[in-house]
Amino acid sequence: MDAALRTRLQQMPKAELHMHIEGSLEPELIFALAKRNGVALAYPSVDALRRAYAFTDLQSFLDIYYAGASVLLKEQDFYDMTWAYLQRAHADNVRHTEMFFDPQTHTERGVPFATVIDGIYRALQDARQQFGMTGALIMCFLRHLSEEEAFATLEQSLPHRDKFIGVGLDSSERGHPPEKFARVFARCRELGLHLVAHAGEEGPPEYIRTALDVLHVERIDHGVRCLEDAALTERLARDKVPLTVCPLSNVKLRVFDKAADHNLLKLLDAGLTVTVNSDDPAYFGGYVNDNFVQMFESLPLEKSHAHRLARNSFAAAFIDEAGKRKYLEEVDAFFER
Repeated sequence: MDAALRTRLQQMPKAELHMHIEGSLEPELIFALAKRNGVALAYPSVDALRRAYAFTDLQSFLDIYYAGASVLLKEQDFYDMTWAYLQRAHADNVRHTEMFFDPQTHTERGVPFATVIDGIYRALQDARQQFGMTGALIMCFLRHLSEEEAFATLEQSLPHRDKFIGVGLDSSERGHPPEKFARVFARCRELGLHLVAHAGEEGPPEYIRTALDVLHVERIDHGVRCLEDAALTERLARDKVPLTVCPLSNVKLRVFDKAADHNLLKLLDAGLTVTVNSDDPAYFGGYVNDNFVQMFESLPLEKSHAHRLARNSFAAAFIDEAGKRKYLEEVDAFFER
């Protein structure tokens, strides 16, 4: 990849639509928060913790992810974590971000829901003021827990309804099909929330279909296994259902053995509305620009693909038409240079 394309990838306006805020918790901040809160960690040093980031699959990552989250106890902890991500996103020229957060990871430990969302939301407001960055929160239900627990979390969230725009479904995909959460998603739809779900990462293409047909989601998070089902791929392309793809995550979790094996270009060639995102950047080796650069180094992707991916990121975002138009014009003007 030539230097001009690399610079263009780094500087182009973009939205990030698939990023778990707890997954942005860098080892250095984990240790700082552990010290501040008197939390004992199972790792003797930052380097030892970072060396543990050798994952064999999604579950091996989740085990260490939940351990890292144990240092988050106070509103300021959630603010500091979120602000650290937003500063990095701003440096990557992320103009709009839609962040996932996992309240059940914290309420299970006795941390009040308000503590979690207030710290995250306050950082988002500060990013709007200081960087002009727009953003929103999407509350995820942990799919390895029961639907009843998801309903309890939804009830806890309602006093804070003005602070988040949608709900998602994350955590262990295998053995937890989308239809397990049909009733709670139906209730969220009644409440006017946007609906998304992780599907087709480790789970089969059928999980993508049921996320669409049973949960009525508007976006598929990951979705890379859709190409195993030609009819499903055609449907996703025809209906312009966005896929929030996370390349470095897919490689780190062994969905693909190496970056050159990733199917990002095939997804684009199939006419799909693909976006590039970082997922859990502290754990998977890079923030959003790292994902772009590594994919363009590993696959025969060109300037036209970069333009399309940048446009897709805003087209797939949950923002009003005027805001979308403004961002798309910004992208087009950037690529006309």
